[in-house]
Amino acid sequence: MPSAHDPSAAGQDGPVLYERRGPVAYLTLNRPRYRNAQNSAMTYALDDAFYRAAEDSEVKVAVLAGAGEHFSAGHDIGTPERDAHLPFERRAGLWWDHSDKAGAESRFARESEVYLGMCRRWRELPKPVVASVQGACVAGGLMLAWICDLIVASEDAFFADPVVRMGIPGVEYFAHPWVMPPRIAKEFLYTGDRMSARRAYQVGMVNKVVERDELADTTHELALRIAAMPRLGLALTKRAVNQAEDLQGMHTGMDSVFGLHHLAHAHNAETAADPLGGMDIASMKKKADG
Repeated sequence: MPSAHDPSAAGQDGPVLYERRGPVAYLTLNRPRYRNAQNSAMTYALDDAFYRAAEDSEVKVAVLAGAGEHFSAGHDIGTPERDAHLPFERRAGLWWDHSDKAGAESRFARESEVYLGMCRRWRELPKPVVASVQGACVAGGLMLAWICDLIVASEDAFFADPVVRMGIPGVEYFAHPWVMPPRIAKEFLYTGDRMSARRAYQVGMVNKVVERDELADTTHELALRIAAMPRLGLALTKRAVNQAEDLQGMHTGMDSVFGLHHLAHAHNAETAADPLGGMDIASMKKKADG
């Protein structure tokens, strides 16, 4: 049975669920059948949910969670609802519509919008955001957890960025050297291995690790503790820490790695079967298990 604080119990539908419980807004990724793989429909629904939380003066804190067994297995690279080729309203920047373009012109425009651009917008929400992570938090799932101010993970949670197997230097929102020590980030990327919740806690990427059946309640209690603080004090504190990270090179570092990311896609398009280096869900899983 879901916990009394489990947002997946709300009985809503759509790629992202939204529910307010007192001063806490729950934003829940809702494609459990596909391990909450992120297609564009989910990304834009999540953007809507963040705007809703931002505009609601009753909301002091947001919680980002995933319905089902997993937080998020990453970007959608193979479900029946994959929609990377479709146009969507541009929100995170001024790049043109990607859907009628080809090659790097299309991919760079789309990923500037739905990956790097969206994540940067959400990171700047002037209200604290807490990630509640269970099961898989892989590749694009990392990006969603990393834009959050705090991360609470269940004992069974694991983190991985296996895209080096595609010849690509990590996901688009390249926060790796800021959310963990650089040598740990290199190990994380070079091997593609799963990092347990406990090790993520040890390296400082996660704030709390709890039993799976305690995850929802622990996250809610933490959110309520934060919500007791003054709204402006929270907003200014978040801004201060984010500015400090950017002064340490986070913003410009991400820009430079985003260029390397797209160099890798272009190289794959010239030398392999496709811009993903011929990798699909099955082959990525086989490599991980092998």
